[in-house]
Amino acid sequence: MANGRQTGEIFDIKKYAIHDGPGIRTTVFFKGCPLSCWWCHNPESLSSATHRLYRRERCIGCQECLSACESGAIQVSEGRLQWSPDDCRYCRDCALACPAEAVEFIGRTMTVDQVVAEIARDTLFYDQSAGGVTISGGEPLMQPLFLIQLLDACGEQGLHRTVDTSGHADTQSLLEAASRTDLFLYDLKHMDPEKHFRYTGVSNDKILANLKQLSHQGARIVIRLPVVPGINADDENINRTGALAASLDGVIGINILPYHCAADAKYKNLGLENNARDVQPPSEDVIAAVARHLESFNLVVKIGG
Repeated sequence: MANGRQTGEIFDIKKYAIHDGPGIRTTVFFKGCPLSCWWCHNPESLSSATHRLYRRERCIGCQECLSACESGAIQVSEGRLQWSPDDCRYCRDCALACPAEAVEFIGRTMTVDQVVAEIARDTLFYDQSAGGVTISGGEPLMQPLFLIQLLDACGEQGLHRTVDTSGHADTQSLLEAASRTDLFLYDLKHMDPEKHFRYTGVSNDKILANLKQLSHQGARIVIRLPVVPGINADDENINRTGALAASLDGVIGINILPYHCAADAKYKNLGLENNARDVQPPSEDVIAAVARHLESFNLVVKIGG
């Protein structure tokens, strides 16, 4: 902590976001997530630790990174760079030395004040578009004290505050955040508990219970439903999702998020396994059918964020 303020692990701050809540927003991405969804499009967010990303296609073979690495952690093998896990100190010197930006370290420690300073630069855009700040991830509630202080600080600035969550979190922390949050973007991955565990690594029991708690507390909620063919796009899952959303006070709409495979390169560059590499994006007809099905529950349905 610095001056009583928590520090947190951030992996990105995106300006002028238009798919993470109303108006023009700044989205702050927290690092770390308790889920491991097969279709995750931010695999760099899964671990709370810093990731080293190596884009081999950008590497020009200048070996400036080798010269910059005082620990001698980098070797060249079969035309590509390799880092020794025992020697690399994640000092970022190799990334700073790389003229082609082939090496990047994802994740940085920031104070609440530093994050708010980044957000405050765009106050004019928030005022003109009825926008604000969205806290996303990863899972923001994996860093609850940092999240609470950041929400308080944004509230002091008069900003509209949105939290994007998986709902897999400590209930008390979630409700404390709710008292400081104007809108929740709440992910529903799958209604079947066994399939939810298979495709995300966790049960949906806590997620569904927390969603109902938020509803009882009077929170404003937009459900986010990723549509992934072969996993959760079947009629039974859509029907159960629509029925639950329609039964809850405070749910003001549901956003359909069509699966896309744009993150495949990230998985490769991070050296991570992409479990959804063979999954094809849903067709327009599939998305239209899902939208009609959900609208039959008198839900306000939007395709996209």
